[in-house]
Amino acid sequence: MSQGKLISEQVISCAFEVSNTLGAGFFEKVYENALCVEFSRAGIPFCRQQHYEIRYKDENIGDYIADIVVENKLLIELKALSALNREHEAQVMNYLKVNKFY
Repeated sequence: MSQGKLISEQVISCAFEVSNTLGAGFFEKVYENALCVEFSRAGIPFCRQQHYEIRYKDENIGDYIADIVVENKLLIELKALSALNREHEAQVMNYLKVNKFY
């Protein structure tokens, strides 16, 4: 990882590289794979397809899989869409709450 650059800046830079190189029209998995290549080349530690439990009153009531988690600090939920809507935003906010990132 380069000195002096925030992890979020590095992740955004990698995402722009993927977007500019591949363009639009692929499935999310293609972008995930390409983004992981960029993270590896940039020396950014990440985990893909990270499993999380959703707990309610100490009981597991479900689970989800985060697309990518960077440095156990930054959750990346990939979307291959022309626009995001409120449901997508709510989904990510719930993921952040469950993981105490938010």
